[in-house]
Amino acid sequence: MTKPGRLTTHVLDTALGKPAEGLTIELFWLENGQRQWISTVKTNADGRVDQPLLEGVGFMAGTYELVFHAGDYLRRSAAELPDPAFLDVIPLRFGVADASAHYHVPLLLSPYGYSTYRGS
Repeated sequence: MTKPGRLTTHVLDTALGKPAEGLTIELFWLENGQRQWISTVKTNADGRVDQPLLEGVGFMAGTYELVFHAGDYLRRSAAELPDPAFLDVIPLRFGVADASAHYHVPLLLSPYGYSTYRGS
């Protein structure tokens, strides 16, 4: 039996070498140049969200945007930041071609840079 498709994420603080706990993430669906809000979540102690962001019939092929509120998290962490901080809100737009697959979109974060990839 095939598992239904799903969207997951997690955030790692690469400067501190630990999960980014309490980071707010918003999820949007994009269609015809318009953003439609789907949900807002916070990362847990493991830097993950407790449930998939989307799964099953609610997860469709198309364009999505994850908005990571990194600045709020970084200001609460041990990082010394200038004012204004170099990174604040990080929008990450990506496409889903196969809604029956697992799309894991992590964020590796530091005060002066970030990276992402399609994980498993």
